Amino acid sequence: MPEYKNGKLQLPNVTLVALTSVKIKPTIKAMLYSMRGIDFGDAVLITHEKPFMLPKKIRYAHIDKIDEINKFNYACVYELGKYINTDYILLVHYDGFVIYPESWRDEFLDYDYIGSPWPLPPDDDPVKYRDPDGKIIRVGNSVGLRSKKLLDLPGQLNLPWESFYGWYNEDGFLCCHHHKELEAAGCKYAPIEVARYFGREQTFEETTGIKPFTFHKWGGENADFPKFDKTPWIKVLYRRIRYGRKKEDT
Repeated sequence: MPEYKNGKLQLPNVTLVALTSVKIKPTIKAMLYSMRGIDFGDAVLITHEKPFMLPKKIRYAHIDKIDEINKFNYACVYELGKYINTDYILLVHYDGFVIYPESWRDEFLDYDYIGSPWPLPPDDDPVKYRDPDGKIIRVGNSVGLRSKKLLDLPGQLNLPWESFYGWYNEDGFLCCHHHKELEAAGCKYAPIEVARYFGREQTFEETTGIKPFTFHKWGGENADFPKFDKTPWIKVLYRRIRYGRKKEDT
């Protein structure tokens, strides 16, 4: 049964983590939003320079600048573990974080990897959401709970860094392409029957009508969840006056 203290869920063996060099302010806001109602054992923002006015409840950890997506993927697979001092992490992004803290279940900690469910791939797609043997994998996604054991294993097992069908997605690497090796090393992946209550990225039969603990992306039933990367109205007004049109906030 979940433990609460002063009205807050206690997760002392979980570190809240964000890894990024872009959209830093929205990421910090997403971390703070994830911490409402929850006491994590630790919270760390891993980025290339310490942000000005970083909240004291979030520690800064340095990494070389992540200026393209495959640097992020590589760091998630091989480097994340060295920043962690707890048994688990909860990895969040500016566009994916804790949305319903009251939906936490202690059984989530029974697994080394749990993220949002994936839909069934098309019958004529032999590679999407599949392991090398063609087995369909129903649970993955970057926003998720991972054990320290799983974080350390790719390096310990000398799993090669290579693309699969032209992609280097870290969740595909861990959940699909090296699923068998990590499972053989003792890692447990959550089944969709549990993962559907943990997170939602896409809305389909198994994820409809559920209040998930986390979410990723704003499509489907996630459309109205908070967004922290909106350009402040004063900046919009300034740019319209200066440039005569609304410019994208970078």
